[in-house]
Amino acid sequence: MTCEQARMEMLGETEGEEFAAHIASCEECRSEVSRICGLWQSLDLLPLEEPSSKLRDRFYEMLGAYRQGLASNPSRASRSDSGGWWRMPVWQLAAAAALLAVGMGVGYGVRGDKSRPELAQLREEVTSMRQMVALSLLQQQSASERLRGVSWAYQAEPSDREVLGALVSAVNHDASVNVRLAAVDALRRFAASPETRRAVVDALPTQTTPLVQVALIDLLVDFKDRNAADALTKLAANREVNDGVRQQARWALERLQ
Repeated sequence: MTCEQARMEMLGETEGEEFAAHIASCEECRSEVSRICGLWQSLDLLPLEEPSSKLRDRFYEMLGAYRQGLASNPSRASRSDSGGWWRMPVWQLAAAAALLAVGMGVGYGVRGDKSRPELAQLREEVTSMRQMVALSLLQQQSASERLRGVSWAYQAEPSDREVLGALVSAVNHDASVNVRLAAVDALRRFAASPETRRAVVDALPTQTTPLVQVALIDLLVDFKDRNAADALTKLAANREVNDGVRQQARWALERLQ
């Protein structure tokens, strides 16, 4: 075992006899282990902080105010503030939700199982907030904002059909190649869904940009989706398609056999 391999073992939970033998023979790694153990022991001595009892109330007050404002002015959700994307209410709420989740999670961890239903409810609120941010940003006129929307889509639940639909729409219709490529990659999070696999197969013949075509082909190979064979065969035989794309399609057919 090398020192680099030993350092990777320190970060995981797979320390075994080989690791122990290396530590016994390497003074540098033994010193590193000692330092890390001392750090964790010091952290154990720190008192656990419990969030303020008013934290949850403040969050829901802010959420209620936002929803009330959104109801009175629906166009607000899809319009950037003149001060920049970081001042949009949806971003502020998402940040607040994330901070609240951390704070409440620590507090609930201290208090034990009695608060687990409340923690589950809080997680649902955070998940809903992430979904709202992703969907809102994916509708923006700016390509950079839509790319941020794709980034937020990575945090959505794999079962979230609304976010999945927005990503598929971006793959098929977005004017920016970069957004389409990012959306293709984000679909990996939804790989378990048959709907995702069908959408990728259906998107393949509609694409004309070689980079996006290759990204979709690679995704189908990663999915190990043999139902894509017909679409790949047609693509490989189409002389109007880029030669590199046709070659990639033939390669994919070999991998899926």
